[in-house]
Amino acid sequence: DKRGGRRGVADALSRYRSPLVSRYAGAEMAFVFSERNKFGTWRRLWLFLAQAEKSLGLPITDEQIQEMEANLDNIDFKMAAEEEKRLRHDVMAHVHTFAHCCPKAAAIIHLGATSCYVGDNTDLIVLRDGLNLLLPQLARVISRLAEFAEKYADLPTLGFTHYQPAQLTTVGKRCCLWIQDLCMDLQNLERARDNLRFRGVKGTTGTQASFLQLFEGDHSKVEELDRLVTEKAGFKRSYMVTGQTYSRKVDIEVLSVLASLGASVHKICTDIRLLANLKEIEEPFEKDQIGSSAMPYKRNPMRSERCCSLARHLMTLIMDPLQTASVQWFERTLDDSANRRVCLAEAFLTADIILSTLQNISEGLVVYPKVIDRRIRQELPFMATENIIMAMVKAGGNRQDCHEKIRVLSQQAAAVVKQEGGDNDFIARVRADPYFSPIHKQLDSLLDPSSFIGRAPQQVAKFLKEEVRPALIPYQSKMGGKIELTL
Repeated sequence: DKRGGRRGVADALSRYRSPLVSRYAGAEMAFVFSERNKFGTWRRLWLFLAQAEKSLGLPITDEQIQEMEANLDNIDFKMAAEEEKRLRHDVMAHVHTFAHCCPKAAAIIHLGATSCYVGDNTDLIVLRDGLNLLLPQLARVISRLAEFAEKYADLPTLGFTHYQPAQLTTVGKRCCLWIQDLCMDLQNLERARDNLRFRGVKGTTGTQASFLQLFEGDHSKVEELDRLVTEKAGFKRSYMVTGQTYSRKVDIEVLSVLASLGASVHKICTDIRLLANLKEIEEPFEKDQIGSSAMPYKRNPMRSERCCSLARHLMTLIMDPLQTASVQWFERTLDDSANRRVCLAEAFLTADIILSTLQNISEGLVVYPKVIDRRIRQELPFMATENIIMAMVKAGGNRQDCHEKIRVLSQQAAAVVKQEGGDNDFIARVRADPYFSPIHKQLDSLLDPSSFIGRAPQQVAKFLKEEVRPALIPYQSKMGGKIELTL
């Protein structure tokens, strides 16, 4: 075969497959955006429409309804593909395919509807189902990180501003910065899901004219039809006004919260990558895992790097619905379709991947307290200078004299660190200087790292109790076990 090599397995390998599905994404999210789910949902929407029309008096029989019910998943995809090739219209291809296995119901399938009845309503169902999958995943990540934060709430660590040494914080408090961002994402995803409405039955330009004709001018029946189909699809409300499509601003709302989630994950995993370089915290590393083909000693943070890589892709996808919404002319143009087939699925698949990977990371974070303490000891002497001055004044010393003494000694110690590559010997210089003899016995307590972390442990406890755990209550039954990555 000139185009694909050998048949069988070779055929599958000779065509491009998105790594979002073939390499990373979970089976549940991949199914939500699958062809089978999409076209199976179309058939269910046709059934809902027929059932509602029948209940409102249109001449549709029980036999026709039963025939449709019996063939919801009996989809001949080969026939549908052939029909689409012939008709150049995906919805009508599936109307014909459904009608082929439902000859008695053929005449009433898609009655009064436009293509967007199945297309847009299915998209809204898929967006809702996708968000319902992501929410417990995100809650699990928050839960795992909350356990980590609680465990290390009291462990002092060097803080960084501008990636330069700053005052101390704790490992748990730093983790709470990550958790807070993710809790905001959880709220945003819940809001996006809860704000979703159904397109419902609106007709070709959103006026419901075809349904008004079907019900011979009875406006109340048209409104009831819209309500019944919306309810059958599992939505509480439908959009009161639409064009041919639901407003593409809805896609912006959904993808913006996913892009924001991507930013959170990127920040978290960047922090982990930097901490791995400092050898303070590492992501899980399997027994047989290879970090580098050339450097066998390396322990690369490849999971965090994967999250950052995919999060960048997720953040860029928001540009698609922004541009699509801006160029929809009047009641609709079809230049939205191909773009939405790509960006909506990719956004959810990517979010699914980074959350499952981040869960795996958060369940296996390794902390190295001795490395953390060593770095603190390198920087803490300079941070303790104000405490030393206060202690000397309390012991009867002069604040200005003490300040000058410390200035000289600290610059000498800094020269050892920067020019000679030695350790910070500032405290040793203080101990050797008779001027500081009144407080020599206090130096150890003045240099206790726990006295430099402020209210960090209390902040962790209060934050987890009052904000994090209440936010996780709706997801308690879906916390599940640890997640294992195959790649």
